[in-house]
Amino acid sequence: MLPALRRCRPGPVPLPALAAALGPGPFPGLCPGWSPRAVPARGRKSRHDPPAKSKAGRVKLPPPVDPEELLVVLERYRQHRLVLNALRAEFRAEVLQKKREERLAAEGSLEEQEEHRRLMAWNDEENARQRARREERLRKQEEEEKRKKLEIAEKQARKMEAFMEEKEKEVLQLQEEAKNFITLENLEARIEECLDNPRNYNFAIDKDGRIVKRTVLS
Repeated sequence: MLPALRRCRPGPVPLPALAAALGPGPFPGLCPGWSPRAVPARGRKSRHDPPAKSKAGRVKLPPPVDPEELLVVLERYRQHRLVLNALRAEFRAEVLQKKREERLAAEGSLEEQEEHRRLMAWNDEENARQRARREERLRKQEEEEKRKKLEIAEKQARKMEAFMEEKEKEVLQLQEEAKNFITLENLEARIEECLDNPRNYNFAIDKDGRIVKRTVLS
């Protein structure tokens, strides 16, 4: 209750004291100084009073809003509305289905129920057929993938086998060539062999590779 009403409401306060304090009023039997026009609408100021001088130049600005926070809040409200709409639609469909079933049960529409059961049976058969086709397709895809992986593995094995054979040939060739290498054991014999059989590599050849001139060793 407003302070003025609390002060001016009728009660056990003696009226002569109020009359002496507030003066005569227009309504007998009530508070002597009370009248409807004297009751303030908003506290101690009426709605027709001008703003205070200290508030005359104030401009009310809305509070600042963070754009990122606003986007997050809007997105959450959107998701919330989507969830609520989906739940309402689900519940509405469930209620309508129950009403329809109750109506069909009340009407005793055996023909529609039989048609519904027949369609549901056909739907189950079609789903089973499509599931079988899907499983068969997945099985064939799996077999094809296994076959491709096996072919790739066999191809890699053949490549590795050819690579190993080539390396074995290179090793055998190196072992055969190693027999003619000069080592500490046959160094003296090879020097003597070179001295006994001198070779002259100072010669000229023509375009066909024939030796046309050779310098005599001194």
